[in-house]
Amino acid sequence: EKVLKTVVFMGSARNITPPWGGDTRLGDRALKWVVDTLKARRSEIGPDVVRHDVTVYDPLEVFGPDGALQTSGAELQTPHFFLKKEMVPAAMAQMADTIRAADCYVIVTAEYNHSVPPALLSMMGHFGGSNYSGKCSAIVTYSPGPWGGMRAAMALRPVLSELGCLPVSKLTGLGGVGDILDADGKPKDPEHRMLKQLPSMLAQLEWLGLAMQAQREKGPCP
Repeated sequence: EKVLKTVVFMGSARNITPPWGGDTRLGDRALKWVVDTLKARRSEIGPDVVRHDVTVYDPLEVFGPDGALQTSGAELQTPHFFLKKEMVPAAMAQMADTIRAADCYVIVTAEYNHSVPPALLSMMGHFGGSNYSGKCSAIVTYSPGPWGGMRAAMALRPVLSELGCLPVSKLTGLGGVGDILDADGKPKDPEHRMLKQLPSMLAQLEWLGLAMQAQREKGPCP
């Protein structure tokens, strides 16, 4: 059995019900679906069975009371790489260690103003590229409308590449996510064609994740 340490970053920090009603944060449906899928997966790559050891970082928690980045804030006042080792808060140091030890990353995000939510950029940007280098990533976007947050995915690709965690070619985008997933992140129609995107994308992530894991064991990424 091969284990991929997989960090899931939630992009949206929204915490208010819109004037027209609905979920406080629609993305919770997508996040639960992705995390449940990752934890349940047992894929076969050659002779290996691959599973995921999942850690989730949510900006509502990370920047909230007692969160790992509470003292720095979403304004990114004190990035991890600007602090001397003895000055790094314990929770921030633990988050850095988890990100550095990860084999791959999955980003679940909405689209804000046709781009990437600022909370996501701040959360990931607190830590230098060396923590992400030589690894891979995958992008899941969602929206209440028909476009599924795809502009955020396009804006996020170069960010992930520059951090060193190369995004796989396949994407998962859920337009009308409230019609596809219930409040617990369960598919309303398990045969819905949009749900087929995630397993296909994760298969690429796992294939590349194992390959990059094997190479890092031989030596660090140049």
